[in-house]
Amino acid sequence: MDELMRGRVYGADHDDPDPGPRPGHVYAELVAGPLDGLLLDVTGWTPEHLREGAALATEIGRFGAGGKALYGPRADDPKRWDWAGDLPGPGTVRG
Repeated sequence: MDELMRGRVYGADHDDPDPGPRPGHVYAELVAGPLDGLLLDVTGWTPEHLREGAALATEIGRFGAGGKALYGPRADDPKRWDWAGDLPGPGTVRG
Protein backbone atom coordinates (compact mmCIF):
# COMPACT_ATOMS: atom_id res chain seq x y z
CA MET A 1 0.00 0.00 0.00
CA ASP A 2 2.90 2.37 0.75
CA GLU A 3 4.06 2.06 -2.88
CA LEU A 4 0.67 3.32 -4.11
CA MET A 5 0.74 6.34 -1.80
CA ARG A 6 4.10 7.66 -3.00
CA GLY A 7 3.96 10.37 -5.65
CA ARG A 8 5.45 9.97 -9.10
CA VAL A 9 8.33 12.31 -9.90
CA TYR A 10 7.93 14.66 -12.87
CA GLY A 11 10.23 13.53 -15.67
CA ALA A 12 10.58 9.93 -14.45
CA ASP A 13 10.65 7.40 -17.27
CA HIS A 14 7.34 5.64 -17.84
CA ASP A 15 9.22 2.33 -17.68
CA ASP A 16 10.87 3.15 -14.36
CA PRO A 17 9.81 0.47 -11.85
CA ASP A 18 10.29 3.01 -9.03
CA PRO A 19 9.20 6.46 -10.30
CA GLY A 20 8.83 7.82 -6.78
CA PRO A 21 10.96 10.17 -4.73
CA ARG A 22 14.61 9.36 -4.02
CA PRO A 23 16.26 9.63 -0.60
CA GLY A 24 18.25 12.82 -0.11
CA HIS A 25 16.26 14.80 -2.67
CA VAL A 26 13.92 17.75 -2.08
CA TYR A 27 10.54 17.82 -3.85
CA ALA A 28 7.67 20.22 -4.46
CA GLU A 29 4.18 18.80 -5.01
CA LEU A 30 2.48 20.10 -8.16
CA VAL A 31 -1.13 21.08 -7.48
CA ALA A 32 -3.89 21.34 -10.10
CA GLY A 33 -3.38 21.67 -13.84
CA PRO A 34 -2.07 18.96 -16.15
CA LEU A 35 0.68 17.78 -13.78
CA ASP A 36 -1.47 17.61 -10.64
CA GLY A 37 -0.08 15.23 -8.05
CA LEU A 38 3.40 14.87 -9.53
CA LEU A 39 6.49 15.71 -7.52
CA LEU A 40 9.08 18.10 -8.92
CA ASP A 41 12.69 17.46 -7.88
CA VAL A 42 14.00 20.85 -6.73
CA THR A 43 17.19 19.53 -5.17
CA GLY A 44 19.94 22.13 -5.45
CA TRP A 45 17.71 24.92 -6.75
CA THR A 46 18.67 28.39 -5.54
CA PRO A 47 16.21 30.31 -3.33
CA GLU A 48 15.63 32.71 -6.24
CA HIS A 49 14.85 29.88 -8.65
CA LEU A 50 12.49 28.32 -6.11
CA ARG A 51 10.60 31.63 -5.75
CA GLU A 52 10.29 31.98 -9.53
CA GLY A 53 8.68 28.58 -10.06
CA ALA A 54 8.98 26.70 -13.32
CA ALA A 55 7.60 26.25 -16.83
CA LEU A 56 7.43 22.47 -17.23
CA ALA A 57 7.17 20.69 -20.56
CA THR A 58 4.01 18.63 -20.94
CA GLU A 59 2.04 17.06 -23.75
CA ILE A 60 -1.21 17.05 -21.79
CA GLY A 61 -1.65 20.78 -21.27
CA ARG A 62 -3.80 23.21 -23.24
CA PHE A 63 -1.25 23.46 -26.08
CA GLY A 64 -0.40 19.76 -26.43
CA ALA A 65 3.06 18.59 -27.47
CA GLY A 66 5.62 21.33 -27.02
CA GLY A 67 3.52 23.23 -24.50
CA LYS A 68 4.48 24.09 -20.95
CA ALA A 69 2.62 24.22 -17.66
CA LEU A 70 3.49 27.06 -15.28
CA TYR A 71 3.82 26.25 -11.59
CA GLY A 72 4.89 28.39 -8.65
CA PRO A 73 5.21 27.98 -4.88
CA ARG A 74 2.42 28.91 -2.50
CA ALA A 75 3.33 31.80 -0.22
CA ASP A 76 2.16 29.91 2.87
CA ASP A 77 3.37 26.44 1.82
CA PRO A 78 6.41 26.52 -0.52
CA LYS A 79 6.48 22.72 -0.75
CA ARG A 80 3.24 22.88 -2.76
CA TRP A 81 3.36 24.57 -6.16
CA ASP A 82 0.13 25.76 -7.74
CA TRP A 83 -0.65 25.71 -11.45
CA ALA A 84 -0.77 29.18 -13.01
CA GLY A 85 -1.69 28.28 -16.60
CA ASP A 86 -0.18 26.89 -19.78
CA LEU A 87 2.14 28.35 -22.40
CA PRO A 88 2.56 27.32 -26.01
CA GLY A 89 5.95 25.99 -27.03
CA PRO A 90 7.96 27.14 -30.04
CA GLY A 91 6.07 26.33 -33.21
CA THR A 92 2.86 25.53 -31.32
CA VAL A 93 -0.27 26.65 -33.14
CA ARG A 94 -2.67 28.55 -30.89
CA GLY A 95 -6.26 27.50 -31.20
